[in-house]
Formats: sequence, C-alpha cells, structure tokens
Amino acid sequence: MDVRLTAEQQQLRDAAAKLADDLGPGSVQALDDEARITRLDKQIEATGWRSLRSDGASGIEVAVVAEEFGRGLVDAPFLGPVLADDLTRHVGVGERATVAVDGRAFDARGYRRALLLDGTRVLAADLDTACGGADLTRADASILGSPAIVGEINDDIAGRWLALALVTTTADLVGTARGAHTLACDYAQIREQYGKPIGSYQAVAHLLAESLALIEGSVSVLRHAAWAVDELDPAKAIRAARVAKIYCARAARTVCETAVQVHGGIGNTWECLAHVFLRRALTSTELWPVKLEEIDIGLS
Repeated sequence: MDVRLTAEQQQLRDAAAKLADDLGPGSVQALDDEARITRLDKQIEATGWRSLRSDGASGIEVAVVAEEFGRGLVDAPFLGPVLADDLTRHVGVGERATVAVDGRAFDARGYRRALLLDGTRVLAADLDTACGGADLTRADASILGSPAIVGEINDDIAGRWLALALVTTTADLVGTARGAHTLACDYAQIREQYGKPIGSYQAVAHLLAESLALIEGSVSVLRHAAWAVDELDPAKAIRAARVAKIYCARAARTVCETAVQVHGGIGNTWECLAHVFLRRALTSTELWPVKLEEIDIGLS
C-alpha cells in the first residue's frame, strides 16, 4: 500500500483543517457560542461531508476529515451522520439520522432518529432530546421505544461498516491527540519560569517529544487501517482497525494527559482546553471499544 495521500485527499484534508480552525471552539467559553455552532453546522452541511460514503469516498478520505475535526474539537455532528450514511446507502433508507451504539446515540445534536446495526439487521429508532455528557463537544441522546427493522445487509457489508466505525473513531483519537499536543507546545513556548520558556527545560521538552513520537506512530497505524476498510477482506479490515483503535486510544490518552501536565496548575482548571481534548479522547475510546483479547498480537 502507498500511505501517501493523493493530491485530492490532501485538498480534502486542507479544507477540513481550515473549517476546523475557522469555526472550531478556540476556548472553553466558545463551546456555548450558539451562533458559531450554527455557522459551523451549516458549513459542514454545505460541504456534503456527512454523506462521503454515498458519494463514493474511501475509508481514508472519511478518516482524513475525522482526524482534522478531532484536532479542531469540531462540535457539530460528523462521525454519527457519516456512519449512518454508510448504512443508508445499502438499505435504501434516505432518512436523516445519526448512529446509536450500546443503546445510546452519539453525535445527536439536531437529530431525532438513529440507526443501529444488529448483526446484519439495520434498525431505526426515535431519539429523546440530545443532552450533553462527559464529552463537551458531542451530545448524546437516549433511544425512545423499541427500534424497528428498516433493512438487512450481508456479512461482508456489515464487517466493512464495523471496520469503518472503528477507523473513524480512531481517526478522531489521532486528531484529538494532535490538537492537545499543539495546545501544550504553544503553551510551553509562552509560559516562562525562571526567566525562560518552560519548553526550554528538558523535563518539559522530553514529555512533548514523547507525545510527538506517539502521534507519529498513531498516524501510521491509522493510515493502514483506513486503507484496509476498502482494500482488504472484512475480517482483515476489522483486525487492522482493532489494532489501530487500541494503540491510538492508549496513545491519545497519554498525549492528552501530558498536555494537562505541561500546563501545570492551570491545566486542571475549567478554563483550559486541555480537559476538553481529554474528555473527547476518552469518549471516542468508549465507542466500539477494543480489548487486547480481540487481537492476536501482544501489546503491553
């Protein structure tokens, strides 16, 4: 496989990065800016990125957008709708929906319906009003009543969908780690102690260097898993996605906790964005979680 992004994929990444930088929350206070969120939601809707799979996009291209949105803490629904779109294109259901897993919908702000995959059956359910949870950038919602069957897909399609779900949440983890690392590096350059930026001291510099090494490894394993979604058979694609998910989840948590540590005392306050990155990483980890027992290689 060629892990390099094509010219079109690079343009997609740059466009997603610009949107995240322009309209993503630049502070904890901005998370309550409804006018900004409305503009962000309209911009994402205009791009058509929530229907990437229906438009023929690959797993790599979905992962590229998810990664940049994680980096920018984009707080408008994307992961849920893009996964729902991948289901609807196979069962011919054109409804606007997000996705539910383990009985609860995520990325549910503005959505009243959710799709679930039960084996090879695609189910749909109404949702309660979306409410916040541990993740301050994505809202959850409870399912109302019993889900109804809206279609059925074959085993291969179900397997590829699971691989895509694992890859998109993994991409969000990698992006979140990148965003937290950038936040920590920027702070280390401006925060001074004993007349010097704290980033000039080895204790801090080594922490940031170790975080960067974890991110670089995460990018590599994510790229392979994203490629595998469409290029390998479903069983191998799922295995690659599980390996990527468990590695990147551990790496993202370490990077985000390091960002809190680099910020020192202020890193433990509500006003510092570091905890928002950590919350998002922990939430993405719990979406389709992977255990060591599910992969056949040793990871300590």
